[in-house]
This record gives sequence, C-alpha cells and structure tokens, in this order.
Amino acid sequence: MLNVKNSPFTEQQAELLNRLLPEFTEKQQIWLTGYLSAFGSSCSDGLLASQVVATLEQPQTTAIKQSEQAQAVQEITFLYGSQTGNCQHLAERFAKQLSNPNRKISLTSLSDYKNNTLKKAEYVLLIISTHGEGDPPDTAKSFYDFILSERAPKLNDLQYAILALGDSSYEFFCHTGKQLDERFAELGARRLVERIDCDLDFDVDAEQWFSSIITVLEQQSPTTTAVETEQVITSLEADAPTYSRTQPFHATVLENINLNGRGSNKETRHLELSIEDSGFTFEPGDSIGIYPHNNAALVQQLLAITGFAADEQVTLPKQNQSISLEAALTSHVEITVLTKPLLVQAAPYLNSNLSTLLQQPDQLRSYMKGRDLLDLLYDYGPFEATGQQLVELLRKLPARLYSIASSYKANPDEVHLLIGTVRYESYERAREGVCSIQCAERLQIGDTLPIYVHKNSNFRLPTDPEAPVIMVGPGTGVAPFRSFLEEREEIAATGETWLFFGDQHYVTDFYYQTEWQRWIKQGVLTKLDVAFSRDTSEKVYVQHRMLAHRTELYEWLQRGAYIYVCGDEKQMAHDVHQTLRAIVAQEGSMDEQTAEQYLTQLMQQKRYQRDVY
Repeated sequence: MLNVKNSPFTEQQAELLNRLLPEFTEKQQIWLTGYLSAFGSSCSDGLLASQVVATLEQPQTTAIKQSEQAQAVQEITFLYGSQTGNCQHLAERFAKQLSNPNRKISLTSLSDYKNNTLKKAEYVLLIISTHGEGDPPDTAKSFYDFILSERAPKLNDLQYAILALGDSSYEFFCHTGKQLDERFAELGARRLVERIDCDLDFDVDAEQWFSSIITVLEQQSPTTTAVETEQVITSLEADAPTYSRTQPFHATVLENINLNGRGSNKETRHLELSIEDSGFTFEPGDSIGIYPHNNAALVQQLLAITGFAADEQVTLPKQNQSISLEAALTSHVEITVLTKPLLVQAAPYLNSNLSTLLQQPDQLRSYMKGRDLLDLLYDYGPFEATGQQLVELLRKLPARLYSIASSYKANPDEVHLLIGTVRYESYERAREGVCSIQCAERLQIGDTLPIYVHKNSNFRLPTDPEAPVIMVGPGTGVAPFRSFLEEREEIAATGETWLFFGDQHYVTDFYYQTEWQRWIKQGVLTKLDVAFSRDTSEKVYVQHRMLAHRTELYEWLQRGAYIYVCGDEKQMAHDVHQTLRAIVAQEGSMDEQTAEQYLTQLMQQKRYQRDVY
C-alpha cells in the first residue's frame, strides 16, 4: 500500500496508484517497471520511476529492467552505395552521430549486405549515388538488381530514408536513389522522411536530411534524448582533422611539369604539392580534391553582358558571407556548366524562348552540351534581375578530383598528381577545363592550391602483398597505378603486377616511361603492355592488348588476381568491361550471361575495382 506521507505523490495520485497496482498481473508490473525506469532516465526528475520500482519490490527488477530496455532499442541498418567514397563518408559520420545506448547501429556497404536480411530490418537509412548515365555504383549493383527484381520481399514492417547523391549536369540526376525510393514504397515500406536529392555541393542538404531523421527517431523512441545526440556530435567534431573537404589545406606547388613531348596534341601536367603540416595521410587509390578558380576573362565577359558592377556586394547561398560579385563569380560559383535545374530557375529572368526550349527535352539536351552561362545569357538575355539573384541561381563551384599518383609511404610530405589539360572549341568559342587550365597556365612553383584528401575505399590494393595485380589505365588513368607500384616497392610486395597503358604516340605521350622501365628491371612491375593508337594505320587501344593476351589474363584471374580499371567511364571503361566479359566467356567456356555473373562476383569479392569518371 502506497503511503502518501513518505512519497512524492499527491493524495489523489496515491489513491489512484493504490487502486490500480493490485489489479496488475505480474507481467504488467514487470512491463511497467521497465517502462518507468527508461522514462525516468530521460526526465530531469527520475523520482516517479524510482519510487514505483521501490514500491513494487520485485526481486527480479534489475534483470527485467534490462530486458525491457533492450526491447526498446531501435535497430537501425545504415547502408551506402558509393563509387568514389562520398556516400561512405557521410554514412560513417552519420552512423557515429546516431550511436547511443538506445540504438543498435549496423553500418554496411551494399556490396557486403546480405540481401535476404532486408525483410527483417526495422529501420534502413540508405545513402547512394548515381554513376554515369543513371547507373548504380559498382558496389551497389547486386543489391540494385535484387531489389528491382521479382525476388524482392514485401517490406511492410520497414521504415526507411534515402539520401541520393548525383550531379545535375547529367540527364539522369540522382536516378538510382529515385528508383530505389519508389521501389521501397512499392514493396510496402514507409518513409521516415522524404528523399533528398543532392548535387555536387551536398553538405548542407545531407545535414538537413539527417537532422530530420534524428527528429523522427527521437519521437519514436522515448528513451532517446537530444542531449545524448549532441554529445556524440560534439565529440566527433573534436576528433575531426584540421583540414578537410569543407576546410581545405593550401598546398605549395613544388613542381609543375608538362610530360608530353614536342609535337604532341596533348598537354599533361605532373604536379608535386607539399602537404607538410597538413596532417594528411592517404592510401593508393585515394584522390586529391582541388578547389579551382574560374578564368578571370570569362568572369569579365559575364559582368559586361549583365551590366553588373564587379564590386556589387552579394551573399553566397547557404552562407552568411558577403563578398563582391566578381569574387563570387571567380571563386565560389560554377559558370562553365549548364544544367536543367539552372535553366528552369533562370527562365523567369530571361526571354520566353527559354521556357519553350524547356518543353523540348531533345533540343534542351543538345543545347546544354558544350555551352556555358555566357552562352545562355547571349542567347536568351537580357538578364532581368540583380547580381544577388544571379548568384543564387548558380550552384557552388565544385572541387575537381584527381587520382593520387604517389605513395604516402614513399613521399609522406608530398602528393603527386597527373592532370590532363582540357582545351576545345564549341559553338565558335574556345573552351577550357576550369582546373586543368589554371594548373597549366596560371600556376607557378611557390603558388598554393586549396586541396583536401578524398578517401576511396572502393579502389584499394589487396591486403595480401603476394596477390597478383592487373592494372588498366590509359592516358591520365595511369596515375593511381604509379601510386600502386610505388607502394608495392616500398613494402617489398612479391605479387606479380601487369600494367596496360595506352595513349596516342609512343614518342610524345608515354607518361612516366622511365619509371615503368626501372620497375620492370627491378621486378616491381612484371609485365607492361602498351597501345599507342596513332602510331599505326589501325587504331589500337588497351582492350585490344588485353584481348591479344586473353589466355594469360584469364589464367591470372583464375590464380586470384585483382584487376583495376581507371579512366574514362563512357568509352574506355565500357569497352574494357566488354572485353573482359568476352575473354572470360571464351577462355572459361561460358555464355555471355555467365561471364557477366563471373565479373559481378569479382566485384563483390573486391577483385574487380574501377575508378572511372
């Protein structure tokens, strides 16, 4: 019997409790014990729970309390499908922030996820990118095929949320995330929060998505507190590196050399940057992100056609930073790429012909290819708005990623890059790559570049130094394989290595030739096959060299070799994949479908990895 004199309850509350408690079954008392214990831990005053627990005086209270609290734990499956590493980085960071005693977090790449466990999941949070022309990342292919197939289970008990990463300059922007979102809903799953589609500047949108998820999860779990979440976030920020994607390090240029010989049609720069005092570490397969500047001449043309003053003050989107319009156009917003979202938002400020174009998908696609903001303003101007409104239309100037061409173990205070200079003519105007031209024409030794390390765990050397390695890297795609071989030389790896390299001319375009030859002599590089397409009457590419050595190449795969492909995704990587499939089919006596399954298995085993763009 509860005595009102020695309890914190009013007489009315005590009377109510005395009437109800004797009517509870033992199971109901146990359930109430666990519930009030958990409830009390989340309140500023836990007296209610502690008094009732003491009054019930169940001998098994402690064990029961733990059992009931365990039942209240939210089991959250955090999945990511990543090609270059962005989705993985976000998932890892958010999973840490979710962690507290009332949640059980499982963080898994889609390449490692057991698809048949999906039907048992309670919460699934998925971050996934779209690769190429609307394709899933290589690491997500198996899951993607499964969930879109007839074998996918009903997901009526699942709550989920999807964050889609993409590039709005591509026609099928965030297509993979959109497809999976629709499919989950078709299978009966319920959205925790609405999907958010992120462009290259994804940080703010990703944080908004995750913040919404935290809010919903807290509403669904009375044992989860905002205080706990804040403590986790604070501790993570304290452990974060000094320099990062959002706070780049200004690296000093040590070398800037054109590797192409006289008479070449190309200009390919070897850059050596000092990263001393940056705190950076990296592994073979990682990249460096460079934040470039737009060409000053193009910025002046934009100011001239709009009539805006260079020193007009504007505030950057998603930032509380006021700078001059000239500075914004030079260093902060993208002006060389047209996207459909940009044209849609710009239409109210330009002439009506643009609205007509937006209703014609084929013509719109054709117009955007090879044109930039200056073209848009020439063709559909005048721009009837302010400098501030112009800046708000434009997306953030994205970093350019370049594969690291050196080993950290061999050069801990430096990072080396291989950058192909982009120049071409389109619609009677000379065009250029934003970052590559800056490096080729305006970057001197002693200058600095704002950079960060971009980790890519999907492009890694085998952990076994005795495993054979096959590398396919034409043009600047050979950059990471210089890093691979430097690393294997440094650790004295004994596994065989085979490099396929190609470009236009042997005499002028054989990047790092002396280094490959030195590694051949030393045994670090076992085999080197090259293809120079313009040195023969019939064009020969790396895939042709692979086909010529198909029997030996297949033998290497059968012996456990890892194969890596780096370079152009649309043509080279596609052709190399088709060639690999043909080799496997012919040498393994398989049909085309079985050969494709063989390559998919290699991907799942992380023995077939691609860094393509």
